[in-house]
Amino acid sequence: MEQKFKILVVDDDPDIIEAITTILESVDEYEVRTARDGLQCMQAIKEEVPHLLILDLLMPRMDGFAVIRDLRENPRYRQLPIMILTSVREDASYRRYELEMGVRMDVQDYIEKPVPPAELLRRVGNLLKRG
Repeated sequence: MEQKFKILVVDDDPDIIEAITTILESVDEYEVRTARDGLQCMQAIKEEVPHLLILDLLMPRMDGFAVIRDLRENPRYRQLPIMILTSVREDASYRRYELEMGVRMDVQDYIEKPVPPAELLRRVGNLLKRG
């Protein structure tokens, strides 16, 4: 049996989760898990570290900024590739993170919603090939 790439998609919008999951599951090599907020995300990662995290920034309970900070502070998860998928403009997100955390936001890709399916698949494929 061929090994699948495990992708964790985290967003508080069920429509976004469904759309992204449907797009990603069109590729046989991808196995998708989902979480609805940062706390669920961190629990899912503790249970099984994915090959790629696709993360929204603005969520209840624990936002994406806090998830990135916690993952990058933990040596076990420091190398986990993170793709931001959000409606927040990229430059505003980076500025906020740098102001709040005092460090550069360490992510591998950044896509603003809505993302065309072909573009999402291309960029996910590129990130998974790197690892």
